[in-house]
Amino acid sequence: MRINKHLLAIALLAASIPALAQTIPSYPDDRESLKEMHDFSVWVNNKKAPTYQCQVNPNRRVQDASWCQFGIDDKATVRVVYHKEKIEHAIVRPLSKDIRHTMINDSTLQFDIPKVCNNRGYSLSVEINGDRQHNLHVFVDGPELYVPAKPSPDSKDSILWETINNHDVFVQNPKLIYFGPGIHKPKDLPSGEIKIPSNSTVYIAPGAIVRARLIVDHAENVRIIGRGVLLNPLRGVEITYSKNVIVDGLTVINPLHYTVFGGQSDGIVIRNVRSFSRHPWSDGIDMMCCRNVTVEDVFLRNNDDAFALYNHRWWYWGGSENYQIRRATIFSDLARPFNLGGHGDDRADVGEVLKNVRVEDCDVLSADGNGIFQINTGDQNIVEDIHFDNIRIEDVITARLFNLQPVFSSKYNRCPGGCIRNISFSNITFTGDESKLKESIFHNYDAERTVSNVKFRNIVVNGKKVKFKDID
Repeated sequence: MRINKHLLAIALLAASIPALAQTIPSYPDDRESLKEMHDFSVWVNNKKAPTYQCQVNPNRRVQDASWCQFGIDDKATVRVVYHKEKIEHAIVRPLSKDIRHTMINDSTLQFDIPKVCNNRGYSLSVEINGDRQHNLHVFVDGPELYVPAKPSPDSKDSILWETINNHDVFVQNPKLIYFGPGIHKPKDLPSGEIKIPSNSTVYIAPGAIVRARLIVDHAENVRIIGRGVLLNPLRGVEITYSKNVIVDGLTVINPLHYTVFGGQSDGIVIRNVRSFSRHPWSDGIDMMCCRNVTVEDVFLRNNDDAFALYNHRWWYWGGSENYQIRRATIFSDLARPFNLGGHGDDRADVGEVLKNVRVEDCDVLSADGNGIFQINTGDQNIVEDIHFDNIRIEDVITARLFNLQPVFSSKYNRCPGGCIRNISFSNITFTGDESKLKESIFHNYDAERTVSNVKFRNIVVNGKKVKFKDID
């Protein structure tokens, strides 16, 4: 038999090229687990990825949307089939990612996702026929940078929770708490919470569901990592009176309150966290009297503020400084993407200061409330040296662009706020329905509680530069 040398060479070359790898986590079919959704079917490089329910709350009506997640080590082709009706129009957002789809037929679209670089995944919204309440969220990650070795069940310095727990496992001062695939619901711990000690790593593997709140209190040098899920916690991760804490990779589904909360802590890093919440007061990331905080590459779809940066509240004092927020994707169903300055120490002789905050390269897919950029000082707070740069706002339910004013809210404050000063807004773009934008607000409270030194540069609404006069 004669062999075609050219065909043989092609075959050998194809055999030498590894198939594009993907990691698609699956979760147990159990009432304590995630609920599968069937509005969409998703294939990643021809391998099916399950889709799960996330409840969102636009216009104060809870709706069921969908999400899926997978990891890739190279570019990938994603095929999405929509089962509810004929596709008349589809879009993949954020628009800044430039993910362009091709229609295969009237129920199927396809798009390519570039290779994930620098541990910066993609958080995408696939929207069919203008429906943003029942959309598909697609979360794409690169390879995990660090996966700890799975400890043995009888380890003296680690905890292995690998299957559904018939009993709770405790080790004094563990160096590693490892949650393998499966459902983990500590039965005896009060308030469904797990306390994380100093000098430890918590790893939540893809396919793992932890039905508990993770608490880092009076601790330091803690890592909470992995691509697993925190499901229905009171809060997702709570960091109080602590130092040097990293939270990286988690998806938090339906917390009753905040996704990540920080109180009087120093050196917090939050990366690659995704969040859905539908309850009242279920903010995304709330910080009270924290310092040196970095937030990168997060996705927040919450039923209250996405980012809330405050001074004193409850048991936390001391002012706030040095925040870096980069490459966040915000899908606010209710309230504001950025809310600064509301709570402070009204009983102090001098108000606390929130200062040195830089927010850059973020996408706002939707917003609702009194201000996309809201700085409302209360309780004597002073807010200064705040800079927003390269923020892309795609649409709003109804909102103001800017709301800067010292205020007195009888619901939240005991006295008015202090000065707002040294604020800049640069390269802010809006590409939605202008009729939904309300007039921006810049008000002094009185002659001493003022808004000053506010600079605007390159504010663009639907392609047209809008002139906001600088405030001296």
